[in-house]
Amino acid sequence: MNEIDRKHITAKQGSELLGISIRQVRRLLAAYRQEGAAALSHHNRGRKAAHALDEAVKAQVLELSKAKYTGFNVQHFTEALAEREQISLSRSTVRRILLNAGIQGPRKRRAPKHRTRRERWSQEGQLLQIDASHHNWLEDRGPKLALIGAIDDATGKVVHAFFRYREDSEGYFRLLKRIAANYGLPHAFYHDGHSIFVPPNGEEPSIVEQLAGKKHLTQFGRLLDELGIISIQSRSPQARGRIERLWGTFQDRLVSELRLASASTIEEANQVLLSYLPKHNARFAVPARQPGSAFSKPPANWDEHFCFKYSRVVGLDNVVRIGPHRLQVLPGNGKSSFARSRIEVHHAFDNTLTVYCQGRKLETKPAVAEPALLRRPQIDLKIGTKQRIYARPAPDHPWRGKFRKHVDRG
Repeated sequence: MNEIDRKHITAKQGSELLGISIRQVRRLLAAYRQEGAAALSHHNRGRKAAHALDEAVKAQVLELSKAKYTGFNVQHFTEALAEREQISLSRSTVRRILLNAGIQGPRKRRAPKHRTRRERWSQEGQLLQIDASHHNWLEDRGPKLALIGAIDDATGKVVHAFFRYREDSEGYFRLLKRIAANYGLPHAFYHDGHSIFVPPNGEEPSIVEQLAGKKHLTQFGRLLDELGIISIQSRSPQARGRIERLWGTFQDRLVSELRLASASTIEEANQVLLSYLPKHNARFAVPARQPGSAFSKPPANWDEHFCFKYSRVVGLDNVVRIGPHRLQVLPGNGKSSFARSRIEVHHAFDNTLTVYCQGRKLETKPAVAEPALLRRPQIDLKIGTKQRIYARPAPDHPWRGKFRKHVDRG
């Protein structure tokens, strides 16, 4: 301003040096000549901004983040403030309040690796990714649980999910049954190489399966085959990125929701999950590229497929053995005896047993147990009622290392 006032430089040259317009230079010069250097400072210096956030609101946000919403990430915390506390703030504002108070986000993120995105399937219901997540969902307030769920590949919508004590075949049976009742049958399932979906390596088909020309399938694989659902096995967790990222989101947001609701049992956890899923889908689901649905209508007798099926041979005394159960096959269907006949036992989830021979249901009744069975402790063969406890090998156990064959050549 002194150089311009002394006419050492022009107003245009001064505007170029200051990075402002010539009009602004002339306005500042006029004020500088009247008030001096004080005219160059901003008139709001030292004054609180008109739209500044109230300190009481900042204190309330900090108090809620340290108590009620401990462990919530910034985005989830912002949504919870607007939904439950009627405090509407932007994510950047909430983040700035927390950072100024020295509160960091709960998640520690690793440096991202280079990945190539796979294009989503075009229509809802064409492909569902299914998996289970083993995590400390209740944070030591209750038992260890496994979360079983399915996500649509085209939309990212969680079609169904629920907690169980462990990942087992019955859980996936119940998952598919609920999906079929609510949406219909999907075109294909995308899953990992768990023995629930794929027979273990080295397990050969039985003689009966080879003679009948049937594929060697697990119980769940047999269910998909009967319903006409394609089973696709992935080769890596990255290939199932959609559902793997879902578990990461659930382990962040859902754990916080369970903590907020003080859930400590599997029933309470499923209630919280049931109310959370619509909000999650509204927040994260995307529209499919192709409108409509690829879910197909289940067949008329689709409910009959949801059971475990075992192949057995009837004994000479017309008794069928399955686990600790003994079933006496009664005469019927024009036959007085079914000895040596190959039959199929259907084990339903309510623990009822039904015997079929060539598609026809046979009449049965409980048979008298043999003495060897009577001497054993009675064990009820129920599906998925108790949590199995696995022994963890010691750090120096041979199973933790590589198997080596020592051959004595001497």
